[in-house]
Amino acid sequence: MPIPEYGGKQVEVDEEGYLVRFEDWDEKVACGLAEREGILDQCPLTQERNGHPLFFKRYYRKFQSFPMVRAVCKNVHKPERCEYELFMDPIKAWKVAGLPKPTTEVFAYIDHER
Repeated sequence: MPIPEYGGKQVEVDEEGYLVRFEDWDEKVACGLAEREGILDQCPLTQERNGHPLFFKRYYRKFQSFPMVRAVCKNVHKPERCEYELFMDPIKAWKVAGLPKPTTEVFAYIDHER
């Protein structure tokens, strides 16, 4: 598995770029993951610009599961359907948030929502 270095910290990611260990995540790692996904304008992380991955991170930490995509905009106080308009693809947001790879059911749900 690749071991990139972000902000002087080595982290292990799988072949698709998901963090292997949730606890390795910090803002520098998130910025490195965002850069790796081709999203260079996301750092530094702020609630205004990066509410999606920050919300995903808090939700996952609390419930050990992925939030429903439709609930994200409401929880980050953005207009309805913002998940695809204001930030990025939810899958990229999950990577930036340091969450594990979503299940096939989650991928199917997101594809259905697009």
